This record gives sequence, structure tokens and C-alpha cells, in this order.
Amino acid sequence: MLEEYVKSSDFIYHLAGVNRPENVEEFREGNRDSLLKILDILRKEGRVVPIVLSSSTQATLPNPYGESKREAEALLKEYSKETGAEIYIFRFPGLFGKWCRPNYNSVVATFCYNTANNIPLRIDTPEKEIPLLYVDDAVKAMLGCINKDAEYDEDGFVLAAPRYTVSLSKLASLLCEFRDTREKLQVPLTGDDFTRKLYATYLSYLKKDDFSYPLTTHSDVRGSFTEIIRTPDRGQFSVNISKPHITKGNHWHHTKNEKFCVVSGKGVIRFRNIHSDEVIEYFVSGDKMEVVDIPTGYTHNIENLGDTDMVTFMWCSETFDPDHPDTYFLEVADEQN
Repeated sequence: MLEEYVKSSDFIYHLAGVNRPENVEEFREGNRDSLLKILDILRKEGRVVPIVLSSSTQATLPNPYGESKREAEALLKEYSKETGAEIYIFRFPGLFGKWCRPNYNSVVATFCYNTANNIPLRIDTPEKEIPLLYVDDAVKAMLGCINKDAEYDEDGFVLAAPRYTVSLSKLASLLCEFRDTREKLQVPLTGDDFTRKLYATYLSYLKKDDFSYPLTTHSDVRGSFTEIIRTPDRGQFSVNISKPHITKGNHWHHTKNEKFCVVSGKGVIRFRNIHSDEVIEYFVSGDKMEVVDIPTGYTHNIENLGDTDMVTFMWCSETFDPDHPDTYFLEVADEQN
């Protein structure tokens, strides 16, 4: 089967390898000899084919695994020198991402799995730093080789970037924060590239019956209000349901500002500058969704004009602080209750 594949291939990715063998000899068999079989077939057929080799940063280390990887690199370089074939050798650091096997050879996979399943993390050297590469970035770099889109380091190895360095204690801390975000209704700072990719990885280790989590809904005769997400620097997001012909609001803020978007039903949003008698109206509907900014210094309300519940998605620039609510009651118009 291997020979048939090699004979019909125009570009070869050699990603196979051994890192947890039952005996030391398997390192050489899996990492060096498996590549040699491919090269021997190519030589026999007189074929010159570009080859990508997945090696490891451990190829610089004096251990059986590193030595077997280093020997594979040497074989491929020899083949290139002999035939003129294009070769691409990657020395990958620790890879992380979805579908990686926990409790095997990836600390990220193991920590993600344990955290998602509430298994205590064991850290013997908390300040130890580990180099990491996200699997999608590795795949992107490897696929680029087909189009000869590759960058090399000073030693001739193909670069895959970006790479990250994180201590075990920081890794554990981030994962625990991810686990606790549900209770706090928070989300990670996804503007940080590593945190965004690590969070995506963490979610892939949740149990199949643990994808959802409950929210607290505050209800009264007027409808309900449910907070969905709170962020430390981007405010909070919530869903507001208004019963038919109900008016909510009639308050204003000094600094806090909001955005309203009606996604179901129809209604009207009214504003009035607290120093003016002029009332401004915006008629809104789920049939034509739009965002309405709620400016500071304007008292405002929202009235359901329909005969069904009106659903409004709301964003507020600040998370609610009961000690400093920055909310002041004031009717938009005297005739409204």
C-alpha cells in the first residue's frame, strides 16, 4: 500500500512518527526507517518528488527520540543533494489544538482535559516555560510549501509561526479562568492571539453533555431581562423581553451608554435630552433589524407596540455595579407611565 501511494504522489507529506514507544528501538524504526522506506521507493522508481518532513525541536537534544529525528533530517537532506528534490523540514515545538490526545505527550491537551473534567492539575515545575505552536498555524505553513511559500531560519529549517512561550503556571491559570467564565458570565480576552487559540482548544475538551450552562432571568409583569456575557473591558450583553404594549426604561445615564437591537416584534424607542422638551422617536422591528445608540444625558424608554413579546438584544458599555449604577429615573414624556 505504501509503495502504491508513493508511486502515485506528486508531493509527499511525511508526518508519521513515534514518540511513546514500548522500547527505545522503535524511535529509530518509526522516525528514521519509515522515511527511508519512502526514499528507497522513490530511488527505485527514479522519481524526484518534493517532501515535507515533520521533525521536532527535540532533534537538537541527545536523547533517543531527538537522535532519531535528527537522523531522519539527515536522510532527507542527502536525498535532496542527490536528486535535487525540494525538501521542507519543520522542527515543530509542542503543538496544541483540538483533537490532541490527553495524557499522552501534550501538556496542553492534558491540562485542557483535566480542567474541563474538574481533575486537579499536577505541576511539579510551575515556572517551567514551554514553546508552543497552534496546530492550524502548523497546517497552514505546511500547505504553503505546495506553492513554494515557505520561510526559512538561519539553519535552513522551515518556519511555522507564530510561536508562543508560556509557563506551566500561566497555562494552568488561563485554563482555570476559562472554566470559571461560565459562572461569571465572562469571556476571555480574545484580542490576545494565544489566549484565543487556547480557549478554542479548551472548549473542544468539554464533555458532550456540558456544552451549555444556565443563565439567570429576572422577570416581572413587564417581561424579563437576562444577562448573557460580562466582560472586564467591553461591557455586558443581555436579552430583554417586553410584554405587549409595555414600556420599559424612563431613565438616563451620565457615562454609561447602550446599544439596542430589536430582533423580534415591533416597538418604538424614545429619547429626550434632559435639558429639552423635544422627544425623539425611532420605530424598530425585528423585520428590519438595526442598532440604535442610546446616548448619555438622554432619558429614554422602549415600548412594545405589538401584540406579541418584543425581544431586544442590548449591549451596555459597563457591567452593572449596584453601588454605582449611573442610572437616574426620569420620564421621557409626562403622559407616559
